[in-house]
Amino acid sequence: MNLKILIIHEYKILFEILNEIKEILNFKIIKSEKNDYKNIKFDSKVNYLTISKKKNKNIKNDMILESIPISLEKLLETININFLKNKFINQSNISIGKYNLDLNSRKITFKDKCLNLTERETSLIIFINDKINVTVKDLQKNVWDYSLNLETHTVETHIYRLRKKMREFFGDDSFILNTKNGYSID
Repeated sequence: MNLKILIIHEYKILFEILNEIKEILNFKIIKSEKNDYKNIKFDSKVNYLTISKKKNKNIKNDMILESIPISLEKLLETININFLKNKFINQSNISIGKYNLDLNSRKITFKDKCLNLTERETSLIIFINDKINVTVKDLQKNVWDYSLNLETHTVETHIYRLRKKMREFFGDDSFILNTKNGYSID
């Protein structure tokens, strides 16, 4: 979730100010008026934050600007802090099939059982879950940042160990599926 979008809801002057400096911002800005918000198509992989003058129960991740005037530096700092909070919260409960994965603590849970994962195992799960069929080359390039010295069996060994861990802890023999087209998570 690297893409961040700031939705400025019913706050025209703030939108105009931020729009003037949009080239230096580390997020995209969108202007939203009364009925626009319900028409925004939210992507689950994007970190959204909304700024408005007053609280609206129908808007999630809403940041209310109460202390006005505020310096631009302080405003941008507050926006970035809120983006970080959203990212932390969103990473704490990712659905992976029948499991929940907490990226912050690198734990995968099912019912009342909780298994600790390594950073590499977490990266493997996230990458495979986001795609339909993942090849060994895809994993070498995207999870291992592709090294010319990396041999194919390195990826396969990690997947074998992760499958074994899932089988022994959760009794799941089919967590990562392997077909002729590549790996996938059901």
